[in-house]
Amino acid sequence: MIYLKLFLTFLEIGTFSFGGGYGMISLMREKTISNGWLTEDELLNIIAVSESTPGPIAVNMATFIGSSQAGFLGGLVATLGVVLPSFIIILLISVFLKNLLKHWGVKAFLSGVRPAVIGLILGTSVTMLLGNVFKISNISSSASVDYKAICILFIIVALSVLFKKIANKKPSPILMIVASAFLGILMYGV
Repeated sequence: MIYLKLFLTFLEIGTFSFGGGYGMISLMREKTISNGWLTEDELLNIIAVSESTPGPIAVNMATFIGSSQAGFLGGLVATLGVVLPSFIIILLISVFLKNLLKHWGVKAFLSGVRPAVIGLILGTSVTMLLGNVFKISNISSSASVDYKAICILFIIVALSVLFKKIANKKPSPILMIVASAFLGILMYGV
């Protein structure tokens, strides 16, 4: 039964999420926490691991979450569920691509979806920031500041800005992940 639930949940996530993996995080967060599959901290860890491993973040997250709940087969069905809608949509678009983007309805749809995706990504980022750095889980929670997390955040932002000023280009995400890991080990211990 867990396999069907994993498949249907990730099929829903893959079907109704726009904007790639980062756009999926808010819906994935809602579904995994409401199903009791992950806590907020576990989800944050899975996002960090999914971001630092090769492949699309949504596929990595689905695989990690599915395998944490039901082993190898759970990872397989969750991954299939999240990938299947995109595969079908891309297949259909490739067949009708020449005529699809000429229609005003398609252009209007895409123009409306872009700001919504940005809003979802920003909303999820703010929610995760409040929950993980300030320990605020709902509106009535009192703040408990994690000064080490704030310090790491400011150092990474400063490194990113400094790198952009010196090298005149954005820093490598791999470099930022390695720097974050080093700072985490330094501040939180092994």
